[in-house]
Amino acid sequence: MSDIQGLETGHLDAAGGEDLSKKYLTFKVGGQMYGISISNVIEIVKIQEATSMPELPYYAKGIINLRGRVVPLIDVNLRFGKAEQEYTDRTCIIIVDIDNVHVGFIVDAVDEVLDINDDKISQPPSLSSDASSRFVVGVGRMEKCIVLLLNSRMLVSDEMMMGV
Repeated sequence: MSDIQGLETGHLDAAGGEDLSKKYLTFKVGGQMYGISISNVIEIVKIQEATSMPELPYYAKGIINLRGRVVPLIDVNLRFGKAEQEYTDRTCIIIVDIDNVHVGFIVDAVDEVLDINDDKISQPPSLSSDASSRFVVGVGRMEKCIVLLLNSRMLVSDEMMMGV
């Protein structure tokens, strides 16, 4: 994780002039590999204690103060309807920008940034009754694993966005 900690999309884009549309930050939740478009990622920070807020959805762990900005936190395990996991030294928060609001996704571990070309992305199957399947917008077929590509916006409820 050390090579991605503090990652900022502006630095990637400005430094290399790279096309970020095919780059995905990959991470693990419940043993499964997921990915989100790097173009939405602001940075990755260590897990920290959140301040509880009333009437947030069950999967929202509260808010943190990140350099003067209030950031709501979503535990992705809980959002997917899975059991709450104990946080470890690998647990981290991926800060993303959704409609100009910074939101933190708590994940089990960040893996790496991958280039996934369109020809390696399939439509997700509609057979699954797993709650997490509604968040999946594509399936990245990599040599060593399958990466479920997520729509960051879908992970955040409208009620939660209005409350921040």
